[in-house]
Amino acid sequence: MLSLSPRVAIVGACLCWALGTILSKTLLSSFPPVTILVFQLTPSVIALWLAVVFTKPDIPAARLLLPIGLLGLLNPGWAYTFSMFGLAETSASIATLLWAFEPILILGLAWIFLRERIDGQLAGLVALAASGVFLISGLLTGEPSSRTNLGTALILAGVLCCAIYTVLARNLTASPLFTVAIQQTVALSWMIIIWTLELYAITARDVAAVPIQDVATIVLSGLLYYALAYWLYLHALRSMPASVAGSFFSLIPVFGVVGSFLFLGERLTPPQWLGALLIIGAVMMVLRRNIVEPSIELAGRMTAIRRSQTLSMLDERQLDDIGLTRKQASELDKRNADRRKP
Repeated sequence: MLSLSPRVAIVGACLCWALGTILSKTLLSSFPPVTILVFQLTPSVIALWLAVVFTKPDIPAARLLLPIGLLGLLNPGWAYTFSMFGLAETSASIATLLWAFEPILILGLAWIFLRERIDGQLAGLVALAASGVFLISGLLTGEPSSRTNLGTALILAGVLCCAIYTVLARNLTASPLFTVAIQQTVALSWMIIIWTLELYAITARDVAAVPIQDVATIVLSGLLYYALAYWLYLHALRSMPASVAGSFFSLIPVFGVVGSFLFLGERLTPPQWLGALLIIGAVMMVLRRNIVEPSIELAGRMTAIRRSQTLSMLDERQLDDIGLTRKQASELDKRNADRRKP
């Protein structure tokens, strides 16, 4: 697994997230939503803490533990609670397409709360993606049922929680592995608390009637959606800037729609196909802007930095802005030093 290229790893992570959603949809016929979340998160939390024990990552300062934990309550706690209940009311293909709207929501939240500038082109892309959401949900065509409306609203609530999480976590500096282990533990605790309400409706006969293959599927979906997908994502980030990795996320709805058709027999209507194209196209253009269009101010600043010091002296955010990892910066510094030698 360690020999995987970063691009293969990030594509694998996107595939795992899409397959996890499809498996979760199949499980909803045998298990209630919170039960699925509890049994999905439990093996993931165990795997993450085992990874923490064996890799011994840096432990963040005590003052950061509370914010990290509260962010875990937001995502994956509330985010995946909303989305699982929403998935019970709509199709897996629509769910993965609605999740593709997350980068657009992040743009809007960053504009509102962080005062990040949005130009006319970005505003147009946001409007385009929003139109895609309305087409997928059927709100523009007058087709949705009350159940579809409820499912769409719940999934979008989960997407909003994830977008808020991304904005709030931007300045959080801590070990990714330790951070996610804490956050998933907090989320699991939240789900166990609300699970008690769901258990009142489950009888011993209901439990005995669950096929053993469904139990195996619920564990597999949790390992795919939470543990393996995250591990592959981290593996990719070791050699790939976060902005580049984010550009691959548009593959998730593609995998989701294809997988839902092959395994669940789901089909999109023509307006929904149009909505899917609008969302994916807008998101890809937004992500492409983040990669290939650095600001004039940043370009001038980086030129001055290159003249006065080595690239490896830049902080992580500066490196990500110019599309370099720490390893790539060190290699470039070494090449530049070799060129200067007489």
